[in-house]
Amino acid sequence: MPPRRKLAAPAARLTENPNVSWVDAFLNYLRTECHLSANTLAAYGRDLRRFRGWLGSRPAAELTIRDLSDYVAWLHERGLAPASTARHIASLRTFFRYLQLEGLLKENLAELLGSQKLWERVPEVLTPAHIQRFLAAPTAGDAFWRRDRALLELMYATGCRASEVSDLKLRDIRLDEAHCLCQGKGNKQRVVPLGQPAIEAVRTYLATERPQLNARGDAEWLFLTRSGRRLRREAVWELVKKYALRADIPISTHPHTLRHSFATHLLAGGADLRQVQEMLGHSSIATTQIYTHVDASRLRKVHEKYHPRA
Repeated sequence: MPPRRKLAAPAARLTENPNVSWVDAFLNYLRTECHLSANTLAAYGRDLRRFRGWLGSRPAAELTIRDLSDYVAWLHERGLAPASTARHIASLRTFFRYLQLEGLLKENLAELLGSQKLWERVPEVLTPAHIQRFLAAPTAGDAFWRRDRALLELMYATGCRASEVSDLKLRDIRLDEAHCLCQGKGNKQRVVPLGQPAIEAVRTYLATERPQLNARGDAEWLFLTRSGRRLRREAVWELVKKYALRADIPISTHPHTLRHSFATHLLAGGADLRQVQEMLGHSSIATTQIYTHVDASRLRKVHEKYHPRA
């Protein structure tokens, strides 16, 4: 969130020069003043450019709460997932707060759109049987199947985001100590344990395919492309989609599905919510609590075991 402080004079420039985009000014503010990550800036940019396209030539100062509600309905009509709608609303709130601080708006009507919780949904997760098929999907017929299997094993073992696993460097992997260092949002570093299957998969990849991919011998990244460059998060998404399709997973699967499954399976096994929060790198436990809603089976078993009238 942008700090609640007044910046020097961009409001006048924006009103005097119609060719200066207030969306671009806001993104520049987030980049230079708030030092947000590139991924966060890209998400704000996508959301607000979509809003600007819907807004057209209408001044933001003339919008009513009904207009903003119409915009949310417009997003629904285009098939946005609840989580994406929630992110759009959060982006609008922050953006309108910026305009309010700069004197372009008298009040932040986006605050009246309702809690983000209203738009959230319980995440879909893979069952243990799905996970087994999925992790076994890379085979010798794939160009770099040992790399791909190590990637999938590591993602499920750590709950890393696609960007986090893409950013992993060799020095972040401590196989002898059975953990890795993940760089999360806000450059916060966390230690996540590694299980034996992930350790073995990464060791095999390091001993076989990575030396071939790292022909020049100077790559610091853990996962490399055919040309020896860092495996970008977009490629991680493509690989997850590819192997989920091959494993015949019945739900839409993406890198965050593995993260959701990691958290849910930990809780189902009896892990403490605070420990899961730490491993996921969530700043607030409220974010982690969503996974308690998908663990109904474990609660039913506890109820059946201990309640005298179950």
